[in-house]
Amino acid sequence: MSGASREALASARERLDALADNTSVDAAKLAEELAAVTGLLDREVSLRRVLTDPAQSGEAKAELARRLIGGQVGGETADLVTGTVRSRWSRSRDLVDALEELAATADLVAAERAGVLDDVEDELFRFGRIVGASPELRSALTDKVAGRTAKTGLVSELLGGRANPVTERLVVRLVGQPRGRSLEAGLNALSKLAADRRDRMVAVVTSAVPLSDAQKQRLGDTLAKLYGRRVHLNMDVDPEILGGVQVRIGDEVINGSIADRLAEAERRMAG
Repeated sequence: MSGASREALASARERLDALADNTSVDAAKLAEELAAVTGLLDREVSLRRVLTDPAQSGEAKAELARRLIGGQVGGETADLVTGTVRSRWSRSRDLVDALEELAATADLVAAERAGVLDDVEDELFRFGRIVGASPELRSALTDKVAGRTAKTGLVSELLGGRANPVTERLVVRLVGQPRGRSLEAGLNALSKLAADRRDRMVAVVTSAVPLSDAQKQRLGDTLAKLYGRRVHLNMDVDPEILGGVQVRIGDEVINGSIADRLAEAERRMAG
């Protein structure tokens, strides 16, 4: 993607991350509903053109999307989709590509919550290697004459009970709805999403007053060095923190002033 679509995708990812940080949101259901919307817009070319028409206002496009899907999906999915169509897209296909990515990412969030994201990433990689080594299997899974049910049934037969359900869902959707891509390209894209998700940590940062951009950048950089992974900061303000800062990453809670914590982190990194 380029131009407006790249910016729109970045915003859509941020909205999904915000939902993913809320554990009350059913990530697997979100993935299923986003995949259904992706399928609808992939089939209905005229509809996706209307939803990406730069001559229409973002609010008008969002309202149209809400009328179309509001009664068919949950509130979180409807909000995410309407927010996504409200953005400006360079090409109508880019909107569908973005929703497809969001659906896959939501399933990876479900795997992350269950503590099996590493397994899913490994299974996607290994399945890609198996497909690459077996022309017969690749042909069966990409046969344009064979029906979708036959191909997705074959995936379920191969992976059912042998791979994580998230892996199976991702591959079933890819095989059932390739959208013009090769099977290898689709599997590589899923593997990259899983790897990117695995390398992401979320820190809930609570401070007495809003941190400056420079403070947030320094804190994020320090935490990334400390944990060896990039860290996404979710900021919250609570005056009772009394000038300090509290950082929660998973089950670990770090209390103290920014200066003290950064000094401690630097000492730990220095050995």
